[in-house]
Amino acid sequence: MLKIDLRSDTVTHPTREMRKAMYEAELGDDVYGDDPTTNALQEEAAELLGKEAALLVASGTQGNLVSLLSWATRGDEVLVGDQSHIFLNEAGGASALGGLVLYPIQTNQDGFFSEDVISQSIKPRDYHKAPSKLLCLENTHNSTSGRVLIPNEIDSMVSVAKNHEMNVHMDGARLFNAVVYLGINPIEMLSTIDSVTFCLSKGLSCPIGSIVAGDKDFIDRANRWRKMLGSGMRQVGVIAAAGRVAIRTMIQRLEEDHVNAKKLAYGLANISGLTIDADRIQTNIVRFQVPTGKGGIITEQLYDSGIYVNKGVDDLRMVTHRSISNEDIDFTLLSMEKIMGLVIAGNDR
Repeated sequence: MLKIDLRSDTVTHPTREMRKAMYEAELGDDVYGDDPTTNALQEEAAELLGKEAALLVASGTQGNLVSLLSWATRGDEVLVGDQSHIFLNEAGGASALGGLVLYPIQTNQDGFFSEDVISQSIKPRDYHKAPSKLLCLENTHNSTSGRVLIPNEIDSMVSVAKNHEMNVHMDGARLFNAVVYLGINPIEMLSTIDSVTFCLSKGLSCPIGSIVAGDKDFIDRANRWRKMLGSGMRQVGVIAAAGRVAIRTMIQRLEEDHVNAKKLAYGLANISGLTIDADRIQTNIVRFQVPTGKGGIITEQLYDSGIYVNKGVDDLRMVTHRSISNEDIDFTLLSMEKIMGLVIAGNDR
């Protein structure tokens, strides 16, 4: 059966070069710090991002969690976007495991916080209040269709936080989609950021893993939290080997995913009954609105056509990645047009 999987870029499989590197990886015990492949990945990632050190973790959620726990302590407040992945989709881990107060602040349609919104959200130094210790940014921004924060926007938000003696963490799960879209070096984007995570297992196509980066003291604290969370791993070079291939070979090809996402978005915009501003699509995430309450039946009929999309009620998300071809986009648009014709005619059942 045909399978066009647009649920997420997490469904990507490792490349042949990654599989070969994993098979041949030189190994040691990473808990002792002597897995040479893992050490090499961490050093290469830190250099790529312009940070002192980096740490391989099991997932993006774990990377964000150890970062928050490394900057703030129980009872401290962390400012997060009200539409951020940390706030909406990471199981409340920072509160449940770290006793941190997540304070959601208003996110505009580009994934950006205004300086006024940040300033008004930061608590005064008053023992009645949870002290605001950390500001979290997200780039690209999942909930706003993969919108990209540009360096001057980042710097303006960071400036407000620094003026209040706060640190800044970036959830960069799809960091390199942003970097490729802007055509810049990641160091330009991250020069004022204290810590950052990026995911190896999304568009970069590794089977598992994320990277956390920052200064050496921060990484030491993050390493301790990683251990407490049960992710001190042993011969983890089999995973790190794929990561080394990914950051060497997979970053620039993300542009192909952006091109396919644009084609998908403009095609959806031409289908009656769907609502999308295709001009706003910058990277590989395409979000669009469907007729009220029809998200479930539309995703079911897409599935019957061999197209996998996560269920929604009034809006749906499609994510392009290296396993999605130009022909897959054509087939998806043709199928969606047929399905929407049935929906509009009332013949969707």
